[in-house]
Amino acid sequence: MSARKEETEDRVIRTDYSEIMQKNYIDYAMSVIVSRALPDVRDGLKPVQRRVLYDMQQLGIRWNQPYRKCARIVGDTMGKYHPHGDSSIYEALVVMAQDFKKGRILVDGHGNFGSIEGDGAAAMRYTEARLTKLAQEVFLADLDKDVVDFMPNFDETEKEPRVLPVRIPNFLINGAEGIAVGMATSVPTHNLTEVVDAVKAYIRNNDMTTEALMTYIKGPDFPTGGIIANASDLKAVYETGTGRLRLRGRVAVEKLKGGRQALVITEIPYTMIGSGIGKFLCDIAALAENRVTTDIADISNQSSKEGIRIVIELKKGADPEKLLNLLYKKTKLEDTFSVNMLAVCDGRPETMSLKRIIETHVDFQIEIANRKYSNLLAREREKNEIQEGLIRACDVIDLIIEILRGCKTQAQAQACLTGGDVKGIRFKTEKSRRAASKLNFTEKQARAILDMRLAKLIGLEVEALIAEHNETLKNIARYEDILNNYDTMAGVIIDELDSIRREFGTPRRTGLEDAKEVVIEAPQPVEETVAVLVDRFGYIKTIDESTFDRNAAAAEEFRYAFKIVNTDSIGIFTDSGKLHKIKVMDIRQGKLRDKGVPMDNLCRYDSQTEKAVLIAPMSEILSSELFMATAAGYVKRVSGSEFDSANRTIAAARIDDGDRLVFVGISDGAEFVVLRSKNGFFIRFLQQEAPLLKKTARGIRGILLGDDDELEAAYLLQMAREFTLEYKGRSLMLNRLKLVKHGGRGSKSRG
Repeated sequence: MSARKEETEDRVIRTDYSEIMQKNYIDYAMSVIVSRALPDVRDGLKPVQRRVLYDMQQLGIRWNQPYRKCARIVGDTMGKYHPHGDSSIYEALVVMAQDFKKGRILVDGHGNFGSIEGDGAAAMRYTEARLTKLAQEVFLADLDKDVVDFMPNFDETEKEPRVLPVRIPNFLINGAEGIAVGMATSVPTHNLTEVVDAVKAYIRNNDMTTEALMTYIKGPDFPTGGIIANASDLKAVYETGTGRLRLRGRVAVEKLKGGRQALVITEIPYTMIGSGIGKFLCDIAALAENRVTTDIADISNQSSKEGIRIVIELKKGADPEKLLNLLYKKTKLEDTFSVNMLAVCDGRPETMSLKRIIETHVDFQIEIANRKYSNLLAREREKNEIQEGLIRACDVIDLIIEILRGCKTQAQAQACLTGGDVKGIRFKTEKSRRAASKLNFTEKQARAILDMRLAKLIGLEVEALIAEHNETLKNIARYEDILNNYDTMAGVIIDELDSIRREFGTPRRTGLEDAKEVVIEAPQPVEETVAVLVDRFGYIKTIDESTFDRNAAAAEEFRYAFKIVNTDSIGIFTDSGKLHKIKVMDIRQGKLRDKGVPMDNLCRYDSQTEKAVLIAPMSEILSSELFMATAAGYVKRVSGSEFDSANRTIAAARIDDGDRLVFVGISDGAEFVVLRSKNGFFIRFLQQEAPLLKKTARGIRGILLGDDDELEAAYLLQMAREFTLEYKGRSLMLNRLKLVKHGGRGSKSRG
């Protein structure tokens, strides 16, 4: 028993828990980085993309074959290579088929694969796909020639390539996006023709600098076109692998009837793909509605399968250049693309410069070529060995036939052909026996001779065999030259690149220029007094002062109505203890009977989860003292300077769990406070009894509440003014309530 206990104790490993957590997290992080989120710089593909393409090739869904259901491709990929859920596999397949996201698509999709305006792809059971010719011939060719390493799949029932033998720097051409643990990659797409030219130049001269490579690769080439507006920054981006690009849409000015003009957007920044187009249109409409510009007459999205066409019609006499600069500044027509050329290189993540990427690619191509031509050379040498044996056999075919007729077993015949062993073989003459004893074919030659058909002895067949042998000798010499001579190998790789360039190259789409950053000096608003109106549904608007004065009675219908200077802001205290701020200039001005806009649209106020307890000018709040009361009966005074912050939403009060703010009032000039509970208890005490505290303090108990009671309202009273409250059908003079100390239960109203 004691021996077993000692044995168990020996197996217990004592270690620090934090060390285990650290090691496990590092293992998890590296797994995500290498096996999920980041592409391999050699083929520019993430594992899921690589597995989808390889599976499609294994299923025979080539570019010249019929389409197959995406559900079949996804299911097969998940079952064999990628057991991480069908959604990630289908998403990867869809993206590889979207020509507005990739520089060159690798999957030929049939059906609804989404749109540039943000429409999602149809379910995988409805869509079909097959490989593109580029993927088949440039990404998946030569896999049968042992040019890359294979590894077992997750359950070791299949083999999958560690990397695809891609002939072009796909990491640059199709770009990459991915978020790993603590790092992310963001690589713009590039033009295939330019990248191939740069690779060819680097193969000829390995000492090329980044600046020299940029004579071929001018800059990123996005599938949406557009313009890179800071071309002079590209050198720093390519040297470091990180940086920012300023992207602009391509805009033309068209003349309309009646002397009017229109801005026509034909290409958008790459970052606007998807729902960004809808937001862009909304932002333009907002500029017109909020009177930031009065030059826009109409907006229409006339985009179709032929391309992007967004038309902004201008009013007569409007300045197109001025409006265009405003759109660059206020909308996503000019946007920033962050570059971080991070990839897995030699099994670890690395941020790579342009030269480093091309250098790694060329090294990979040389490795592929070495393995390919070594394999081909071995095959040709094997073929040469067999061909030489068959040619020699044709010269002594009568002897071989005599040997075969005199043998009892195939093994006996093979032993005679390879080693001249004539024991047990019947020959017609002694001369034949002596000749047979001198035979020395190899094992492979002997098997080929024994398998040879008699038809091969026809004169033309023999001539064809000799011609084929001569061709084999030429191939051997060529492959040896490629493997032993760098210039020859470089020439072969360049010839392949030229062929790819001719067939798959396209003109550049993205323009490059150095445009000045737009600076718009906002005109100083004319300071004037307006009136803010907030109805009981939370809709807010402003009207001019004179209209407010003429309709004072009508304004009383609103929950809040007050005058304010248009350069001021309003503050909204909510029952959750927050203060939201809205600039008066951001509130749409209208007429008295106009509906206004929800406060939710102008700040972070959420009418579904919050209730406003005070709305007032921020200038008045900051220059005053505020009295606050919560549903739990706690009260305090707070200086308005506590709320002086540039943030548009701040914490205004400490609210405990289960409590809420029920009252905030500007207390200047008030001597008394009256608190009213839900069960009808009233208490009046001096306002000065509530201490002046920080906004983060809870305060003191203003009223003692019963278990099922809570504070419902608070009133600030002045000594010189009577305050009458209609409560449960009777009038109650709050000034005449008994004055007591704070914290008592108060008196119950008999109303």
